[in-house]
Amino acid sequence: MDAKDWQILRALQRDGRMTNQDLSAEVNLSPSPCLRRVRLMEERGVITGYTAAADPKACGLAVTAFIRITLARHDLEAVARFENRVQDIDEILDCHLLTGEADYLLRVLVADLDAYEDFVRNRLHRITGIASISTSLVFGVIKQSRVFPAPA
Repeated sequence: MDAKDWQILRALQRDGRMTNQDLSAEVNLSPSPCLRRVRLMEERGVITGYTAAADPKACGLAVTAFIRITLARHDLEAVARFENRVQDIDEILDCHLLTGEADYLLRVLVADLDAYEDFVRNRLHRITGIASISTSLVFGVIKQSRVFPAPA
């Protein structure tokens, strides 16, 4: 990707609904080459899709929790079981494999603390092989961005 591709990508990350006409004007390209670059990024898997950004609180999901999970065992079966189960739990928006003390970091959205307790008791605890669960609740967001940093 060259500098122009990065400009296009960052503009689309800020506003995925902008027209090709507006995009081409923002990145100082004529519409045809701009669209060609967007299509190439889609074909190469750089752009993987388009989505609507939504406010969780406006959707009734007022509690964000970051949950650190440590597995009791790390054999292929235990890891696959955990990772497969996580795929099916809607409240888990992100699951990251980590280095360090915990094995995974989950980002979870729920309506309230009662819903969080229900999530832990009836969803997480049912996944066999978890040794420990450690939670941090979010009470404010200082910065949240969907736009990648430009390369140096």
